[in-house]
Amino acid sequence: MDSGKRLEAWRKLAEKELRGRSLEELTRTTPEGISIKPLYSEEDLEGLEWAGAMPGLPPYVRGPKATMYAGRPWTIRQYAGFSTAKESNAFYRRNLAAGQKGLSVAFDLATHRGYDSDHPRVSGDVGKAGVAVDSVEDMKVLFDGIPLDAMSVSMTMNGAVLPVLAGYIVAAEEQGVPHDKLTGTIQNDILKEYLTRNTYIYPPAPSMRIVSDIIGFCSGEMPRYNTVSISGYHMMEAGADSVLQCAFTLADGLEYVKAALDAGLDVDAFAPRLSFFFGIGMNFFMEIAMLRAARFLWAEIMARFNPKDPRSSMLRTHCQTSGWSLTRQDPYTNIIRTTLECMSAVLGGTQSLHTNAFDEAVGLPTELSARVARNTQIVVQEESGVCGVVDPLGGSYYVESLTREIVEKVRGVLAEVEALGGMARAIESGMPKMRIEEASARRQARIDQGLDVIVGVNRYQVEEEEEMEVLDVPAAIREEQVRGLLELREKRDPAEVDRCLAAITRCAEGEGNLLEAVIPAMRARATVGEVSEAMEKIFGRFTATTRCISGVYAGEMGDNGTMATLRDRTDAFAERNGRRPRILLTKMGQDGHDRGIKIIATAYADFGFDVDLSPMFQTPEEAAKMAVENDVHAIGVSSLAAGHNILVPELIRHLADQDADDIVVFVGGIIPPSDYDLLSKMGVKDVFGPGTRVTESANRILNVLMEG
Repeated sequence: MDSGKRLEAWRKLAEKELRGRSLEELTRTTPEGISIKPLYSEEDLEGLEWAGAMPGLPPYVRGPKATMYAGRPWTIRQYAGFSTAKESNAFYRRNLAAGQKGLSVAFDLATHRGYDSDHPRVSGDVGKAGVAVDSVEDMKVLFDGIPLDAMSVSMTMNGAVLPVLAGYIVAAEEQGVPHDKLTGTIQNDILKEYLTRNTYIYPPAPSMRIVSDIIGFCSGEMPRYNTVSISGYHMMEAGADSVLQCAFTLADGLEYVKAALDAGLDVDAFAPRLSFFFGIGMNFFMEIAMLRAARFLWAEIMARFNPKDPRSSMLRTHCQTSGWSLTRQDPYTNIIRTTLECMSAVLGGTQSLHTNAFDEAVGLPTELSARVARNTQIVVQEESGVCGVVDPLGGSYYVESLTREIVEKVRGVLAEVEALGGMARAIESGMPKMRIEEASARRQARIDQGLDVIVGVNRYQVEEEEEMEVLDVPAAIREEQVRGLLELREKRDPAEVDRCLAAITRCAEGEGNLLEAVIPAMRARATVGEVSEAMEKIFGRFTATTRCISGVYAGEMGDNGTMATLRDRTDAFAERNGRRPRILLTKMGQDGHDRGIKIIATAYADFGFDVDLSPMFQTPEEAAKMAVENDVHAIGVSSLAAGHNILVPELIRHLADQDADDIVVFVGGIIPPSDYDLLSKMGVKDVFGPGTRVTESANRILNVLMEG
């Protein structure tokens, strides 16, 4: 029987089993716009561009190495850092002793944004969502007892990338490790900061110069070091589907290649040290196909530049399981989610991997949750047998067809970006950011309706939640960092520091390599904040335009009774009070993750609220002033970085100072349940934790406002 007859025989049998329903009813459409059929066959692989492809050979769809995990398993990394360098160092050393193979350093938000720990804008950020690093002295403590000539170190840093990378280089020098022995990765992916994570410092043009200068310096001095980790992870966390994540990540990579070539570098001098970083979510086969498609497309993109070194065309990637998919409700279910995402990354062919801890929907990982996360990878690597076969899903009718669908759709998005003049110009136009925010709003509307199932959140809820231990970073950490800064400034040679900082400013104003100029300053014990400010004198500090989309959430909800009820309630409020309920949505401190606040803004606007969206990185005083000037009824504070216990009471105090006690305050985000009572005692009217339906939060806010 030929394939056509076999397929027809299957169709008849399937329709019989469906008892009158059509097979078309089993076809579904993904958020990427890809139609998923109930069955795939050899006919779906006709004309496949990479038919017969082999691992380690162009176009690398089956993996960048010929033997993949059969020859060498992926590197087990854990992205970690909190509190002080001393605390993080102890955590790293315990993890390395327990089987971790490489370090991935998480810096706190003050460091990301180029502020020293004693700066007044970072009172609630020091040591909370990463480790505080103010100088080489912190960097030396961070890597104490960890030989930097033998340990691969990945550092997630973009805004303050120059002083942080220079501090790492100097710390290695003082261990006796020369530049050419250093291995690892610096993220150095500034374009995605303007799209999603927002931990930028300078405007795009000088930031791209910084990227090029790092590539140029490391290509000559640090040949084993990866100079850019082109990141799609934060796009996924901000709401991008797999096609958007893949397309915009590759477009960023292409922009960096062009910038390096424009700076006079040979493609084979830097391209082999470019790496990628993808986020892995819960659509199991889609994530596998995305990684395979990304490798194929990167080889296709790099062919334009005629590289001679095959490594220039290989896409090598780190992956991280999704933080957004983790739930506060029924949190041990997160272990299952992370395991599935881990398997997707592995079957997709990642080169290294971080698995998230099950408690990260409420706080930083504890010792227990970090061990479970690390052991998830160890069990998969050592017990599952997946390492024995290269690309075990290669040739799968479904996976190969899905890979082709992603390739075609990504090509379409890349063509749009090119038509706008490249990724830098596209970012200026707002197109990529808007696409991601629209995808995020649509997904949230589907979750709120129960169309996309989240176990424990909108289906199969548990009646009583178990309390979890939450790792708390005390406010005293900032005091400790400030003491360290005072000691540093007393011991160093101030004239030498001033000379080095002036040299950085001259370099920023003229020509020369900025990383080369920053290294002597870090040797002289200049601080991260001082080095950042030396460049800020020339480059300025970038302020993004805050915009809010509308109609997307409502469009996905359709004719929904809940939407109609909310609009009736806001109409009733307006009739009673002479105007619509007005809310200021703000993120205080230096956290730049704005997915949640953007979803709330678009949804509340669709409900009939007047919504004011504050600029990023407000202080409590600035938020209070904006609320009073805009004459709002309420303030919604978004908190993701553990600073709420410091920043919210300051906000309430500033409201009182301006005789604006009648403005009610609500808080939402990653907040441990144990903090809810504390926030209530401070004067917060309600707290909305992860998993709260947007419609529910709006109704609860209206309840408070209608009572007032």
